[in-house]
Amino acid sequence: MKLLQDIKLMFIRNVQHTLRNPIFMFLSLFQPLLYLFLFMPLLKNLGGTPGLPAGETVEIFIPGLMVMMALFGSAFVGFDLIDDIRSGVIERFLVTPVSRSAILWGRVLRDASVLLLQVILITIVAIPFGLNVKFEYFLISLPLYVMIAITMASMSYAFALMYKTEDALAPTINTITLPVSLLSGILLPLTLAPLWLQNLAKVNPFSYAVNASRALFTGNVGGPDILIGFVIVFLLMSIMFYWSIQELRKIEE
Repeated sequence: MKLLQDIKLMFIRNVQHTLRNPIFMFLSLFQPLLYLFLFMPLLKNLGGTPGLPAGETVEIFIPGLMVMMALFGSAFVGFDLIDDIRSGVIERFLVTPVSRSAILWGRVLRDASVLLLQVILITIVAIPFGLNVKFEYFLISLPLYVMIAITMASMSYAFALMYKTEDALAPTINTITLPVSLLSGILLPLTLAPLWLQNLAKVNPFSYAVNASRALFTGNVGGPDILIGFVIVFLLMSIMFYWSIQELRKIEE
């Protein structure tokens, strides 16, 4: 019960901090909206090609866009943590009885909550573009995006705790997110890629997340893609969060 109470307190504190400066949350919506308005129309004439069934281009593109939002929207949250480290906020938390895991849980849950709001807003905006997804399948997809957000946020916090400087964090995050996004088939299905690129994408855990997301949006729930995607992302999330906790504990040493 103490852990849950600590998480609640840290979550509220971080949400209040976000609400005092909401511009980042709204700016992070700008890029997905650009893809929605300026890139998705380019896919209209591609319907019927491999991986883009005629009449389902919206249902193929939007779930990939959701994964992109989860990846990039949470990958750079470590900068805020570096600011708290520099200002002594984290050091003050560490001398209190608050659970060490709660310090990070409060942050990653805040990040996941912001993402959920953005996902819902993008989905609503996409409906006039022809998006047709069953409500229950959309609800099932939300935990997947939450786990991706927690995974990337935990990784970002781990690097922030390790480096404690933005100069090292920025190139590290950019170096990781670029190949991960390109090899996940976010914008276009990997079935359009050459065979060597498809094989290379198999080592990218987020390609399975994209497959799971698209299976839910297109209603293809009979195959293994959904289960595989959820299991892989959950395992990766657990590893990344554990790593971030270990990096936090090193500050106390």
